[in-house]
Amino acid sequence: MFPTEPTTVNNGFAALLKNRGFMLLWIGQLISQLADKVFFVLMIALLKLYLPVNNSGDDGRFYLYMAFTVPAMLFGSAGGVIVDRVPKKLIMVGSDLVRGVLMLLIPFLPREFAILLFFTFSISTVTQFFAPAEQASIPLLVKREGLMAANALFSSTMMAALIIGNAVATPMLNWFESFNKGFGKELVVGCLYILSAVIMMPIQFREHRHINEETAAINPWAEFLLGLRYLKQNRLVWNAMLQIVTLYCVFAALIELAIGMAAKLHLAPEEFSSFVASAGVGMVIGAAILGNFGHRLYNKPLPLIGFMIMALSLGLFTFIDNQPLALGLCIFLGVGAAFVNVPMQTLIQQQTPPEMHGKVFGFQNHAVNIALTAPLLITTKLVNAFGLSAVLLGMSVVVGAVGVWAWQNTRKVLQDVI
Repeated sequence: MFPTEPTTVNNGFAALLKNRGFMLLWIGQLISQLADKVFFVLMIALLKLYLPVNNSGDDGRFYLYMAFTVPAMLFGSAGGVIVDRVPKKLIMVGSDLVRGVLMLLIPFLPREFAILLFFTFSISTVTQFFAPAEQASIPLLVKREGLMAANALFSSTMMAALIIGNAVATPMLNWFESFNKGFGKELVVGCLYILSAVIMMPIQFREHRHINEETAAINPWAEFLLGLRYLKQNRLVWNAMLQIVTLYCVFAALIELAIGMAAKLHLAPEEFSSFVASAGVGMVIGAAILGNFGHRLYNKPLPLIGFMIMALSLGLFTFIDNQPLALGLCIFLGVGAAFVNVPMQTLIQQQTPPEMHGKVFGFQNHAVNIALTAPLLITTKLVNAFGLSAVLLGMSVVVGAVGVWAWQNTRKVLQDVI
């Protein structure tokens, strides 16, 4: 699925283990991702201490969720513009240190709901600068032929952090709280962010600044438009990004659909998380396959295969009334998702010039955040209107069609590149 053939044979995870800079980046982002997941669980746990007496918990959770998600929509692209102007190591280390210090400040301030919202909004805003800098750093540390394995490792650990973070967040926070009443929970999250910063400090990047006198004074809005124009002109990168956004739309919808599937299988509503976790396990498995054997699959239509796997899984869900089979289908769907996400992310990194990395990854981060939010608003309404089976079959058809359409467009561009 790549415009050029890899130049080496050994592109698996073993080669990455010898790359000290990449391993420091990987470990640092893994800890930072874990901190992100525990952070939101902590904010929910603190909510009851900060809510006014006459305020309901549902209203408080809504405003807290908005404070957490709105920065992703407002500053996702802006973060990418800054990444192209400021050293990426400074952004990542600085982001972690700022988030760590903010977490450590919370216990010393009054327990006002507005303060909790402010810290949630601030920490989420800083996170928008970390994500594009992280993606733009991978090509600086890994050779072109190793990008497939690198993205597979990042993709698998991101899902692992999501699964593990949500599973261990509450027990871990309660355990630390038992040692230090009133301060232990904030301390553990703050220390995770600071530990991530310390781990990434020794990384040495070879960055080349491409800012001349003509471009130095460009404002953020103009640079955002510059990045958007680049994406429209580069159909290969644009189509790859559309496929990634489609993938995240499916996963966001799956979170809502999983609640309906749990009810269909006569499970408790809270057990829907097992379906999402199974899809995450599938992504880890798919990423492991690509990480070890991706150099043998470079000329295969991996995204098309991935979308077909996802479409088949969604369609089969309508005929399943057995929990083990449903969990197996979720794993299968996750494998297909990895076959889309990993090669497309690698392709974007390969085809985007270094001076455009921040803008492109910032825009991608922005689009993905919207893709993770918008389906949540409409999926439940669709299920209520048409039924779970109809929505699953409809999604199956749409995902399959998008896969074929995207592959047809991308393949034509690939032929021009070759």
